[in-house]
Amino acid sequence: MIHFGRRLISRGLRATLLTSVFISQSTNLASPVGGVHLDAISDGFDGGGFSQAASIDDYLRRLKEAGSSTLSDLITKYETTPYPVTALVYEPFLPWALDVAKDHGLYAAWPVRVPGWAVELEPRDVPSFVNAPEAYPAYFAMVVNQFSNTDKADHVLINTYYELEKEALDTMSKVCPVLAIGPTVPSIYLDNRIPNDDEYGVDLFTLQRSTATTWITTKPPNSRTNHPFIWVIRDTELAKLPHTFVHDLGDSALVVNWAPQVEILASGKVGCFFTHCGWNSTIEALSLGIPMVAFPQWTDQPPNAKLVEDVWRAGVRVTVEEDGMARGEELERCLREVMEGESGREMKRSVEKWRELAVLAVSEGGSSDQSLDEFVARVKSVSS
Repeated sequence: MIHFGRRLISRGLRATLLTSVFISQSTNLASPVGGVHLDAISDGFDGGGFSQAASIDDYLRRLKEAGSSTLSDLITKYETTPYPVTALVYEPFLPWALDVAKDHGLYAAWPVRVPGWAVELEPRDVPSFVNAPEAYPAYFAMVVNQFSNTDKADHVLINTYYELEKEALDTMSKVCPVLAIGPTVPSIYLDNRIPNDDEYGVDLFTLQRSTATTWITTKPPNSRTNHPFIWVIRDTELAKLPHTFVHDLGDSALVVNWAPQVEILASGKVGCFFTHCGWNSTIEALSLGIPMVAFPQWTDQPPNAKLVEDVWRAGVRVTVEEDGMARGEELERCLREVMEGESGREMKRSVEKWRELAVLAVSEGGSSDQSLDEFVARVKSVSS
């Protein structure tokens, strides 16, 4: 959202990103970030965020109640400033935000991620909420409810580009006003038209960022010899590693709890990206020309992995056992397939094609550039 805001600012709009009160207080981010102003609404748990809620259902219920009320109050507050709100871009999992926007007569757009299909699907390829809706009933309801009022949205904004998903976009455009405005990757890595746009602007782990970026610069381009690697692993998971694991790796690997992903991928040192295939990670890898080993877990990750392997030919997917675990031999097979031999070279050629098309899409006159111009023109017409 921050990078999307920067694109809007470059076209003469003012952009403000809303977070929760708890996140705002926890991060102590100074406003603005890269020109994007920051403000906050309540999720009903200002003192502790999601961890303070009794359950997922409790959190989502309070988020809707408190979020609707405080968002409405915030819009009203801005009416008395030189910068009244004229448009709201909201996350699709917050459909109540659209209702608030329309109550205030605002232009509203909905950013979504929509894959297009050209191959047969197996049960493992569909989103987890479709394959097993009973597993997370609150999340399933949230996924379904995002479509409850989309007919009211003035635009549906998609973080993709036409050349990547033309079949899906053409089909969607017949039923709703879609605009592909991606990839929302910092401009320096694509069209380089926005000054000083070289990062997302929010670094929560500055020390780890310095460690990871310094380490990667010592490695050869594309790192296909001996395969040194960076492994980002949560602090809570570190205890599962063998006691001497990190020490035994020496300088052949770096284990951190966070790293600036897009900066690492764009470093020119990375030959393969082992990823769960969340959409942001997937489109960043495609936009930066990095082949992937896909190890999806849930939500939209399985269909994204299907696209990576069978549609975009940009990587290979890990096959898991019946217990859901992946054996070491399988991980080795996937990594060797990407990093070695003709198959890996074909994947590299494929992702390089998608990278070039991503650059063209956001460059002047490109498909996403034109979509952004259309969106901005509409917002300006509402505010004039």
